[in-house]
Amino acid sequence: MAEVKMPHESHEKHLCFLENIGYIQEHFEEYKNLVRDGQYVCVTCGRVAKNPENLCSAEKL
Repeated sequence: MAEVKMPHESHEKHLCFLENIGYIQEHFEEYKNLVRDGQYVCVTCGRVAKNPENLCSAEKL
């Protein structure tokens, strides 16, 4: 199986990538911890996260 090429550094930690690989369905409680008390919004996809490192283009709410 070929390795997935990431569009930028640390993308494997971003909510958009995690959603695309089915992480939410398999690890819903852990996912909730990433979004609980969201402080940042991704200007690209609109997802909200507690930490900016979990978003591609984070902006403080």
